[in-house]
Amino acid sequence: MSYLAKNYNRKKLSFTKGKGSYLYTSSGVKYLDFVQGIAVNSLGHSHPKLIKTINNQSKKLWHVSNAFIIPEGEILAKKLAKKTFADYVMFQNSGAEATEAAIKVARKYFYSIGKPHKNRILCVKNSFHGRTIAAIFASGSKKMTEGFGPKVVGFDHFKFGDHSSLKKKINKNTAAIMVETILGEGGIKVIPDWCLRELRKICNKKEILLILDEVQCGIGRTGDFFAFERSKVKPDIVPIAKGIGGGFPIGAVLMNKKTASGMTAGTHGSTFGGNPLAMKIGTEVFDIISKKSFLKHVKKNSNYFHEQLNKIKERFPNLIKEVRGRGFLIGLQLYRDQTSFIRELMKNKLLTIRAAENVIRILPPLNVKKSEINEALKIIIKVCLKYK
Repeated sequence: MSYLAKNYNRKKLSFTKGKGSYLYTSSGVKYLDFVQGIAVNSLGHSHPKLIKTINNQSKKLWHVSNAFIIPEGEILAKKLAKKTFADYVMFQNSGAEATEAAIKVARKYFYSIGKPHKNRILCVKNSFHGRTIAAIFASGSKKMTEGFGPKVVGFDHFKFGDHSSLKKKINKNTAAIMVETILGEGGIKVIPDWCLRELRKICNKKEILLILDEVQCGIGRTGDFFAFERSKVKPDIVPIAKGIGGGFPIGAVLMNKKTASGMTAGTHGSTFGGNPLAMKIGTEVFDIISKKSFLKHVKKNSNYFHEQLNKIKERFPNLIKEVRGRGFLIGLQLYRDQTSFIRELMKNKLLTIRAAENVIRILPPLNVKKSEINEALKIIIKVCLKYK
C-alpha cells in the first residue's frame, strides 16, 4: 500500500539512477528518457559539473533567509539580467510560483502608479501556467478548475490564434496579456514571431504589460536562450523555472525596470527562493547553456530531429498528423488518442509524455547525442509500424 495521495496517475515503473539521457530501474533495465522530468533536466541526469557544484556548495551553506544578502543569488541575477531584457530578478522555487509572482508584479505596478482598476490578466484559454489556485484560473481550463471554486476573478481568456477575440477582450481594467511563448501542456503550439510582435504593439498601444511565460520553453530549450528572442520582442515580465535548475528546484521572475518599481520591500517573499545551493547550481547551468556554441549545437541536433520526424510523418500519413514545436520542445500530434502509442514507446524503452490535442511530448536533454536521437527515431518507427 502506498501512503502517497492519489493525485498522480503514476506508471508502474520506477528508477534508481540516471546518466545523461538514460534512466535505469533497480533491475538494471535501461530507458531512453525523453521526458527528463518534463523539460527540467536540461543537461540530463547526473551531469558531472552539477554534481561537483552541489557537492562543493553543500559543504558550505544550503539555506539562509532572504533577510540577508545572498551573494550567490546576486551573481545569478546579474548573469540573467545581462543576458536578457531584464533589469531585476526575483527568485522563486517553481514555475507555478514564478507565474503567480508575475501576476502580482503586473497588478502591483498599476496599483503603484495610481491605476488600481487595471488588475485583469488576459490569457489563452486552455493554456497552462501552473497548479496553484490563481494559476489554474489563469489557464482557463474547465478540467483544471473543476472542484476548486469559488472562481478566482481577474482573468479573461481568448482562443489561441483568435486575434479578433483578443482585441475585443482588452478593456480599461486589463493590466497585462500573459501567454506561453510556446504552449506546452496545451499541445506544443508555437506562437509565431509575427504574432509576438503584434502582441507587443497591442500592449504598447493599450499601455498594458506583456508577460511571456517561458517556464517550459525557456533556458535553451528551443535553441535560443529564450524562445521569444527570435521575434526581437522585449517583454515586460518573464517567469522561468524548469531548465534553469537542471533538475534542482529553481524559479524566477524577470522584470524590466518599470514593472519592478512596484515590488518594494515586503510586497513578495519566498522562504526557499534564492537559497545559496539553488543559486550556485543555477549559475552553473546558466554558464553551460548560455554559451553560443552550446545553443548552436542544440539548434543543429534539434533541426535534425525535426527533419527525421517529418520524414516519419510522411511515411505514416494516416497516423501522424503534425510535427510541432521548436528545438527540443517537440510535439508529435496523432490522429488518434496518444495513450496507447506512448505506452508502446515505453515498452520499447523510450519515455515520452502526453500533451493536449493527441500530442506526444518529446523532451530530450539539451545535450542529447545524435546517436540517442537516432535510437529514439528507430523506436518511434517500430511503434508506427505496429499501428500501420
